[in-house]
Amino acid sequence: MRQSIHGKAFYQLPYQLKICLLKGLALLEMEQLLCYSVPIRDFGKVVCMSEVSKRVAELLLATESIAVYKDKPFVFVSGRISPVYIDCRKLLSFAAEREYIVTALAKKTETDIGLDSIDVVAGGETAGIPYASFVSHLIKKPMIYIRKQPKGYGGTKQIEGILEPGKRVMLVEDLITDGLSKLRFNIGIRGAGAKMTHCLCVFDYASDRLNQHEGKINLAKNDIALHVLANWDDVLDTGLSKSYFSEESSKQIIDFLQDPENWGRTMGFV
Repeated sequence: MRQSIHGKAFYQLPYQLKICLLKGLALLEMEQLLCYSVPIRDFGKVVCMSEVSKRVAELLLATESIAVYKDKPFVFVSGRISPVYIDCRKLLSFAAEREYIVTALAKKTETDIGLDSIDVVAGGETAGIPYASFVSHLIKKPMIYIRKQPKGYGGTKQIEGILEPGKRVMLVEDLITDGLSKLRFNIGIRGAGAKMTHCLCVFDYASDRLNQHEGKINLAKNDIALHVLANWDDVLDTGLSKSYFSEESSKQIIDFLQDPENWGRTMGFV
């Protein structure tokens, strides 16, 4: 009868082979630990960022934070009509998934941006505020939040919290499409004499394969660097491989990404 590697057969292997197997298993287990379940209390550990994008995509799909249209497509604030909608607010209701994502955001800030490169973390009204709160707590930076426009009562402020002139701001948001809403937040930041230097998002409506980086390009024109955990390439790969949506749904999403302004008209929804 064939014996398991964990049984007597293991002890009959040559010494050097046993050492190699043990090292391989240890590395595999460590990689899985770091890539898939890094808790907040272990923030200082090295995170396997190559796997983070895939994991974030799966969390978005598993929590049904990504919805594909059935009868009626989705209409964005910009007026674009889309076959798919991503709601990162929904992730906030899932504690373990939320912990993974905010820890990955904090780690990306540390490794890709550098904690010494930012002074203040900002959250955009409304979805960016909770993510900014979690991240600022983890990296121990002051936080503010920015309204879409100045409130029409009281102090008529657009920024809540303390933002001094000259401070470097990292805006934290749930997702980015064309980036124009981020630039509107930047107007308020500039008005306070500060400068948005980085924008950190959970998801980017972009695709490396299709060379679609509208948000990144628009931010770069204003000297703002974009950092994200996942984009459409990650979601499409995961969605198809794990049967979260069909080939037809994938095709509709790709068609939209290739021509987001005219997809709704092409499909007869306008």
